[in-house]
Amino acid sequence: MTSPLSLILAALALIGLSGVPGLCLDRQRPAGQRLAVLTVVVGALLGLCGALRVLIAGGEYTRVLAWVGPGTTDLRLGVDGLSAFFLVPVFLVGALGAVYGLGYWRQARHQSNGRKLSLFWGITVAGMVLLILARHAFLFLLGWELMALGAFFLLSTEEQRADCRASAWLYLIATHVGSLALFALFALLHRATGSFEIRILASSEASAGLGWAVFLLAVLGFGLKAGVIPLHFWLPSAHANAPSHVSALMSGVLIKMGIYGLVRFLGLLPEPPLEWGGLLLLAGATSAVLGILFAIGQHDLKRLLAYCSVENIGIIVMGLGLALLGRSLGRPTWVVLGLAGALLHVWNHCLFKALLFLGAGSIVHATHTRQIDRLGGLARHMPWTATLFGVGAVAICGLPPLNGFVSEFLLYLGLLGAAQSAPGAVRAAAFAAPTLALSGALALACFVKVYGAVFLGTARSAAAEHAHEAPPTMTIPMGVLATGCALVGLAPFLLAPMLDRALANWLPSTAGTAPSVAQVAALQSIGLLAAALLVLGLALGVILRGRLRRGGATAASTWGCGYLAPSPRIQYTASSFVQMLVELFSGVLRSQTRAPAVRDVFPAPASFSTQVADPVLDGQILPWSRWLGRGFVRLRLIQGGVTQHYLLYILVTVIVLLGWTMPWGRLLAQLHTP
Repeated sequence: MTSPLSLILAALALIGLSGVPGLCLDRQRPAGQRLAVLTVVVGALLGLCGALRVLIAGGEYTRVLAWVGPGTTDLRLGVDGLSAFFLVPVFLVGALGAVYGLGYWRQARHQSNGRKLSLFWGITVAGMVLLILARHAFLFLLGWELMALGAFFLLSTEEQRADCRASAWLYLIATHVGSLALFALFALLHRATGSFEIRILASSEASAGLGWAVFLLAVLGFGLKAGVIPLHFWLPSAHANAPSHVSALMSGVLIKMGIYGLVRFLGLLPEPPLEWGGLLLLAGATSAVLGILFAIGQHDLKRLLAYCSVENIGIIVMGLGLALLGRSLGRPTWVVLGLAGALLHVWNHCLFKALLFLGAGSIVHATHTRQIDRLGGLARHMPWTATLFGVGAVAICGLPPLNGFVSEFLLYLGLLGAAQSAPGAVRAAAFAAPTLALSGALALACFVKVYGAVFLGTARSAAAEHAHEAPPTMTIPMGVLATGCALVGLAPFLLAPMLDRALANWLPSTAGTAPSVAQVAALQSIGLLAAALLVLGLALGVILRGRLRRGGATAASTWGCGYLAPSPRIQYTASSFVQMLVELFSGVLRSQTRAPAVRDVFPAPASFSTQVADPVLDGQILPWSRWLGRGFVRLRLIQGGVTQHYLLYILVTVIVLLGWTMPWGRLLAQLHTP
């Protein structure tokens, strides 16, 4: 029987090369795109078979490649429970997104960039697979760079747009700052172990200083990829300006590579200090609350969903922080609940966030706008999209009977248990539980705003009035993701053994004594509760529908207020719906309002608008970069083109270097010697 690793490596090769044949085919015909999609789907099915075999049967599979470069060890690839757990969403969204692109980004309509998108889609997915399998620094960084560069070209698909180019360059700068941190991280690990192999460090190899340096570099390098606040500054514009199925891939999968890196490398370090877990809890709580707050203030649908990704990454990091606290204090139950909740939320977020971005793509495909206040009434014209988007909205709010509730329930159990039994100094971590509850409440308000303004009411523009349903190639991938949200919510107990496999690989030293996920969380009861709620909801829906049919419907003005002919402009806008929340958190959001000043008896037409800017990018990075740019412009004065000036610069530099390196103490001692 073929080993799971062989299946995954075959999938890696197929997906990575999927876009190459299309380069040789006619760009005006769909054959190249269809061949690329078929290759990606076949490769993803092979990869899913291999990953699921590891998660179900257990075990670790490795393969050694001869290495003639620097270092003393050969290159090694491997798949274990943790790797397989992260491979599943990569293959799933990689395949569904490619199918979605057949309807959303047709080759015949995008002749200038369709082949480019297919090529770099495969390269990006293959890069993620490679870095997950890597057990050597060279292979990990190779996969990391393939993923980073592939995503850059995916982001710049519409390179004729200035905002798209700016978003792509910002992403490239951020991801390579993270890459530099990872180079330093591997250099430190090589100094401690004498090898570039990715393995668990012995206690004698990991000093306190090395541990802190590796921890901080991992948080910087992987936190930039994951989008943890304040390292999230590249994420909102990138996800908003990319093609929607690219946004689904980046939000659902690519940013999780940062989470994979944190989980993998923090698991290599023995005896983590107590402060590590506390810092991750604080960073996660901050990202969860601020991410959803900034989402509430957005008018761009995809930018709103991007900030929701920041919130959910914060929830995952909170779980990882709880697990680290458990390792530090010898509390295996905290480790299991924290890490199981974090890993399960990786899957859940992949499902509902990819679903929401694909739903947003269907809306953009039908209306050609991302502005929420220009939509409305789409449920009449796009019933399938409205239903599937609603499933994703309920799931992301953490409400039963869908999957978001299950992972957040595990985190609540762990955080509340830690709050009750933690020693005195650690009880401050109890703030994380109400923070998680606050982020859930704000998420509910956010998606009530989104769903009401986009799908309910009446159309606010001609584009929304003439919207049309997406084709099956777009709705079927959304349906698969929505089904996944329901299955995880209704049968979470089926995932408990898979979570145990991943936990055993992260913390093998206590795998024999740590409880299983099924022992610390009543997943079967959660499934029964979800099924009962689903049946109750369906029954109420049938009863309500029957009453409406029997009683008939009458047309009347709901709230006339003197208007005999109400227009769509009288509706609540998305901005007005959340205005009170924005004002309540004005100290954080700092909303910018542009209101017309009426001075004349017959004023000219004017507009009213509000905007919530990003505090890191717009408040710090861009102003400081402009200041530095002005400073470098002044330095051009020294570039006068005069040869004598350049010779003087060289002379001054040589004198400074001599002064820096000369042993002045020894020279003075010789001068004073008689």
